[in-house]
Amino acid sequence: MNLHAMLQKREAAGKPLRVGVIGAGKFGAMYIAQVPRTPGVHLAAIADLSPENAKTNLARTGWEPAWYGAASLDAAFKERRTHITEDWKALVAHPDIEIVVEATGNPMAAVEHALYAFSHGKHVVMVTVEADAFCGPLLAERAEAAGVIYSLAYGDQPAIICDLVDWARAAGFPVVAAGRGHKWLPHYGQSTPETVWGYYGLTPEQAQVGGLNPKMFNSFLDGSKPAIESTAICNATGLTPAPHGLEYPAGPVDQIPNMMRPKSEGGILHHKGQVEVVSSLQPDGTPIPYDIRFGVWVAFEGETEYIRRCFSEYGVKTDDSGRYACLYKRWHLIGLEVGISVASVGLRREPTGCPTGFRADAVATAKRALKVGEVLDGEGGYTVVGRLMPAVDSLANDALPLGLAHGWKVLKPIAAGQVVKWSDVAVDTGIAAVKLRREMEARYKEPLRSVA
Repeated sequence: MNLHAMLQKREAAGKPLRVGVIGAGKFGAMYIAQVPRTPGVHLAAIADLSPENAKTNLARTGWEPAWYGAASLDAAFKERRTHITEDWKALVAHPDIEIVVEATGNPMAAVEHALYAFSHGKHVVMVTVEADAFCGPLLAERAEAAGVIYSLAYGDQPAIICDLVDWARAAGFPVVAAGRGHKWLPHYGQSTPETVWGYYGLTPEQAQVGGLNPKMFNSFLDGSKPAIESTAICNATGLTPAPHGLEYPAGPVDQIPNMMRPKSEGGILHHKGQVEVVSSLQPDGTPIPYDIRFGVWVAFEGETEYIRRCFSEYGVKTDDSGRYACLYKRWHLIGLEVGISVASVGLRREPTGCPTGFRADAVATAKRALKVGEVLDGEGGYTVVGRLMPAVDSLANDALPLGLAHGWKVLKPIAAGQVVKWSDVAVDTGIAAVKLRREMEARYKEPLRSVA
């Protein structure tokens, strides 16, 4: 609870945390917007495939021209300005960079960036949660072997949920369930970039003004992102999914304690210690008042009569029995909060969420019938959608992780709703991300047991 004071001390000592960002899109821009307002941090370099787009986003976020444009990384450190480059390897390899924020949104590239950073002794804040979802446990292992920190990005929902889960457990409460909110109806699972803005309640013009990417936002809507983020949560916290994946129960915030209890006690949970997503829409599409659509929550248990009486005395909203309670945040601020991860990693050497095992997987499922020769277009696109699955079931089904379901040709017909298998597509096995995932599968295949 003293990160700001620690940052102020680093500022006063003239020893700011030295940060490099790879990817200056929407998420990266949100973090960059906060840097000038944060003491003790020097954003020394931004690497982006389009330096001009990066500069456009700097202007959009309120950066003064004098703050960036350093001719080189060495000049950036000398002048305390920011260097803009296409060369991410030079950024990562520079000896004065301490922390790399990976914000490309490209999972295969993100794995390469992280591994390169570890090999150069750099901490990594992984914004590209898709990469964490399909090989995070091994990335964490590689970071530990290199003596650096690998962290989920605070502001994104998985890291904030990890924080809530840690709070509950550190306070002595058993965690019954945890997760996020979502605007969900079953037919959203077939949404494409052409239909996304209508479901969101935005016009294409509004989306364009906001710089919103239809494919990315469709991945939120169609259930892909909830599956990916739930995977990251499970692998970092020890929570596990139900065998059938996400239920998406609908309800307001004050009904979470009633919903998030075992079925035997009137709730929807398959088991205690489950990850779940709460919908902000009733099954008929009616919006729910006081929803948790943009927020996160943890449900926990008062195990003794004394604790449950304390809940009652202090006005805690519980389930009907008084046994289950909930803590939540109704909003998350996405990239605007990434500075919490940067400070935690740089000052405390603590991640804001980090995988500790392979418990869940976000697998690719055919959004429609796929023909031989078609090319998968990844999350949020026209061909596949994400599905949350226990890791043991994913391995048993030879399922292709969603984060790697991009750019491969289909080798055999795949029915709508069918899990895409590795053998269904022509995968380039020489890519670092593919190699790491396959290594992780081999590592975990034998010890895993189903939660069913």
